[in-house]
Amino acid sequence: MFSPLNIKVGFFLALRQIRRSSRWTTGLTIFVMLLTFLNLVVVTGVLVGLVIGINNGYRTEFTGDLIISSLEKNNYVENSQSVIQLVKTLPQVQSLSARYVEGGTIEANYKTRTNENDKANITSAQISGIDPVAEEAFSNISDKVVEGQYLAPGDFDQVLVGSQLLAQYSFGDQPGLQTLKNVHIGTKVRIAIGGATREVTVKGILKSKIAELAMRVYLTDTQARALMGRSDYNVSEIAVRLRDGADPNAVRDLLLRSSVGQYAKVKTFIDSIPPGVADITNTFAMLGNMISSVGLVVASITIFIVIFINALTRRKYIGILKGIGIDGRAIEICYMFQSLFYALLGSGIGLLVLYGFLVPFVASHPIDFPFSDGVLVAPVPDTIVRVVLLVIATMIAGYIPARMIVKKNTLDSILGRN
Repeated sequence: MFSPLNIKVGFFLALRQIRRSSRWTTGLTIFVMLLTFLNLVVVTGVLVGLVIGINNGYRTEFTGDLIISSLEKNNYVENSQSVIQLVKTLPQVQSLSARYVEGGTIEANYKTRTNENDKANITSAQISGIDPVAEEAFSNISDKVVEGQYLAPGDFDQVLVGSQLLAQYSFGDQPGLQTLKNVHIGTKVRIAIGGATREVTVKGILKSKIAELAMRVYLTDTQARALMGRSDYNVSEIAVRLRDGADPNAVRDLLLRSSVGQYAKVKTFIDSIPPGVADITNTFAMLGNMISSVGLVVASITIFIVIFINALTRRKYIGILKGIGIDGRAIEICYMFQSLFYALLGSGIGLLVLYGFLVPFVASHPIDFPFSDGVLVAPVPDTIVRVVLLVIATMIAGYIPARMIVKKNTLDSILGRN
């Protein structure tokens, strides 16, 4: 359809028109292409990054690269200390945190409750015993303490309380969950596991976007063992962080071959993600693509209008070109090259902005969503696909108006007749 000669002539004409065109018009068109490119990439990247941010939070604050948990028949990992010692000997392991976890209750204002018929200020919670030093090395949990102080190894009868258990931090009472009222730093509360109860003091309040953390009560492992009756030192979960470059799947398989699977479930972080999370990620990606498609249509219409007005104002010039023997296809190619110029330059600037500024900036300053520290997900292959889509749509939008003008009668175009 387009001969090499027509392509050469079209390129020459496009180059002359771009050089002689208004800088303001050219700059504005390129700016529209830049915004369209960023809309194509950033909207989807932020929506997907919201879910990725949740996953990253789970990995860094809760599960690590591997999570070793109890089998269905137990609420603890059998032979825990042997498992912990085995894990510590692996060169791929950077740190681990062994936690005692059992369901219980936490109650406040019980001393001022005079009528037994009054509703108790009590809620269910996961009671978690931790080694404060090991947990800090594993997850930097002290950074999540928004009031009071983090636990120290010698702290007895002192606890950290997750923010979602407290009325002043929660989104209100949720079905099946009652939040505690009037609980602050220094407040005496009573925790109960089974038939064992203990009065403790709130030393700190821990606020995390990871629900499993924000709905726990933390105390030292020594005190937790006494409260839970764990004289055998069997823990409920062991979170393991690997060194950079270590393969979680290989370490998981190694532990399973070492008979750890007889005592516990061993999962990588990816294995532990609920199946529904992947569905949410795909849904957000589809939603982002739908929103971005609107921007692509707007950009195509913009290019159509720019090229149409350009060709319309140069109708006499186009007629003269046809009159002296320039093939109409060469003129159409000219405007397609102009569209290509706008799309490539806008996308090129967009790539510099995206990977030179936006991605690293959001990585170091995550977007503060209520339930996630969102990141900007922009895989290079996906970005290239979007650039190609933008270029194709733009070239089609440039070709159509040029074709409409070129098809008009040559003499009518020269004389300016409709």
